[in-house]
Order: sequence, then structure tokens, then C-alpha cells
Amino acid sequence: MMFPQNFWRNVAWLWLSVTLLLVLAVLMDNHRDVWEKQPASHNTDKPSDTQISQGQTLLYLGNCLACHTERGQPVGAGGRAFETPFGSVYSSNLTPHMDQGLGTWQADDFWRALHYGKSKDGRLLTPVFPYKHTTLITRDDSDAMFAALKTLQPETTQKPIPKVSESLAWPYNSAVAIAIWRSLFFSSGTYKPQDSKSNEWNRGAYLAQGLGHCAACHSPRNAWGASGEVHDFSGGLMPLVNWYAPSLMSAQETGLAQQSISEIVLLLKSGQNATAVASGPMAEVVQHSTQHWPEADLLAVATYLKEQAQTNSVSDITHKPSITKSPGNFLNLGAKIYEQHCEQCHQSQGQGVAHAYPALAQNRAVLLSDPTNLVQAVLYGGYPAATTHNPRPFGMPPFVLTLEDREIAAVLTHLRSQWGNQAAEVTPLQVNRIRALQGR
Repeated sequence: MMFPQNFWRNVAWLWLSVTLLLVLAVLMDNHRDVWEKQPASHNTDKPSDTQISQGQTLLYLGNCLACHTERGQPVGAGGRAFETPFGSVYSSNLTPHMDQGLGTWQADDFWRALHYGKSKDGRLLTPVFPYKHTTLITRDDSDAMFAALKTLQPETTQKPIPKVSESLAWPYNSAVAIAIWRSLFFSSGTYKPQDSKSNEWNRGAYLAQGLGHCAACHSPRNAWGASGEVHDFSGGLMPLVNWYAPSLMSAQETGLAQQSISEIVLLLKSGQNATAVASGPMAEVVQHSTQHWPEADLLAVATYLKEQAQTNSVSDITHKPSITKSPGNFLNLGAKIYEQHCEQCHQSQGQGVAHAYPALAQNRAVLLSDPTNLVQAVLYGGYPAATTHNPRPFGMPPFVLTLEDREIAAVLTHLRSQWGNQAAEVTPLQVNRIRALQGR
């Protein structure tokens, strides 16, 4: 087949033109702050006590200092590692340290980081920092948070905080890869209140979608590590953390649509209510963040989430799954292990002990189709959140060295098929995979 004269040259020019246009589009998309008009800052050299107090509350609302504090290190000094499928990312220093922190930053720089995901020096931040959510924060709230951070003691960590170029695998550690990700999955914006909703509902939506960044955990992630929309609460497995964040829309998984506002508030404030106990990563959120929220903000978020669950409830399975048909010796093994290790706390009929050990009968966490959280709880134990309403929570011992995979699968299958519970069996292979993933 004969091609016209200069055909391949024209194809090359076409591809070059398309590539240059894509590069220009990505470049312009990631540097909107250069030409977009920015809201004016009301910060002064001496912010008021009211603004600082507001900022301190907002830092709790966003769980900011918990993420930017490594265990055993000064508050806000950064250095906490966040594992991703692409490598590790370390939180930055938020204290007013002149060399390592925000000492040379201005309120405009902090706003740019929250709204555009860009550092003071123009560097594009990795999406581990949830700027997909913080972009919704108002300028007044951003200024208040910055004023509160300026009151921290200037601190440094014992070890230098690794740079992204050092901690992420290639090519994800390059500015080009981060820029492409942002163009695909991030757009700056502001929260727009819905006129048809109450002020309380809008406040709840602003917090849940923005500073609270609920969807960062409670939505599925794609192969690029991008979570769903800021209002997507359909649940998902948290990569590498290996905990399943249940759907906030599902009657079977969380049942928010059926719970009262006061019950939802109680769970966020104390870490437990009559039907649920916050565990795993959620227990940390309650301990470091939601227990410190103002009552009005807890009511607002509860109102918003309950209404969302009622309006957007997913189609749960209406029929009960068949009772687990495991071999008799497997079920007998599960019953025996339950009697030896579990019954003393959770009682013979799985009814638990009020205000101490949760009931296992008709427990949504027990009946989740994904058994990851159950396996994690048995392997590694743990405590619910320690809060002012529950300062000395009763914990669960770890069985990672006590029980084998088959024994854990057997006891979990037992409790998922007793006392009216009807859920699929847990297999030794599932336990083995979860144990292996957590041990990486």
C-alpha cells in the first residue's frame, strides 16, 4: 500500500501537536491559581482570640493535627507515614518553624494549599493530602485555621521528613505523574449551599464533604488511587490499611437511615451507641476528631448523613442469605473456640454486655459481606476510642499468635450463623490473605 507523499511526516506533526496541546491543558489546569481571582484574606498580624478559637475547632473538625503528628513526636511537626499502593507519603510540618514548617508562609499560601493543593513554592501536593475535600473550605475558615496553627510551638522531628521523590515509586514520584492525576481526578471549587435545604443540613454537607472528608474512606478507590466524589459514601476497602469502610447509605451495613439523629451523634461523640461501636481507623477518627466537635456540628453532620441515607439508600438484598453450609466438624470447631475465647465477654447467646462488650447477635459489623474487619479484629484485637463519654473502653485481646487461620475462620463462621445471624462462611484462605496483607 502506497502512502501519499509526506504522510508520516504529517502524522508525526499531528501527534506532536496533540501532545503539546495536552501538555498545555494539564499545565493550565494545575496552575489555575495564577490567573483565577482569589478571595481576600482578613487575617492580620495579630488575629483575634475568636478567630484563633474558631481555627482550633476547625483543626479538630478536619483531624489535621492527628495526621500531621508522628507517634512520640511534637504535635503538628509532621513525619507520619501514610502507606499507599504507590509508596509512602509523609505528612508535613504544620508548626510555625521557620525552616521546616509554616514559619515563612502567609495566609494566601495556606489558602492555596487547601484550595488548589499547591505548596508555597508552587510544588503540586500528592493526593494523600485530601485537597479534593479541602478545596471546599471557605476563605474565612482557611484563615482561621492558619491563625490557630501559628500559635503552635515551632517544632521539628528527630529525623528529616522524606521527600515525595524519595518515598514514592517511579513514576508516581514525578511532578508529571502528579499533574496528570490531578487533571484526571481533581477540580478546585467551593461548597455551594442548596437553597432548598436547611442551614443545619448545609452545614452538615459542608463539613462531611469538606473538612470531615468522609468520602476519603467511605467511597471505593480506582486503580489510580482516586476516591469517589466528595458526596460518595457507598463504602470501600481502604488500600493497605486493610479495613473496610462500610457504606453510609446501606441499611444492612450501617443503617443510618433507620437510626435517630441522637444515636448517630452519640456514635460520633463517644465511639459507640446501642447498635454500633467505632473500631479500626474510625476509632482513631472519633478519638482525635469527632469527640471534640461542637454539639451543633455533630447534629448538622448527623442530619445530613441521615437524610442522604434515606434519599440515596442503596438497594440492599431483600432476602436473607442461606445459612452457612459448612462441614459439621468445622462448625463444631468454631463453637468450641467461641466457648473457650469469646463467650466470657460476648455471652453464650451473643448478647454481649451493655456498655462493655458489643452484642454479636444481629450485629451489622458481623454480617458484612466482606469479613475483613472481623478478621482484623480477631487477629489484632484493639480498643474502641477513648473518649470523655467512655474514658476506659473495654478492649479485645489479639489472637494473631493464638489461633491459626482455620480456627479463626471457624469461629467467625460460627458467630455468622448463630443467634439469627445469616451470613456467608469465612474461609481459611480469606483469613490467610488478610493476615498476609497486614503483615507486609
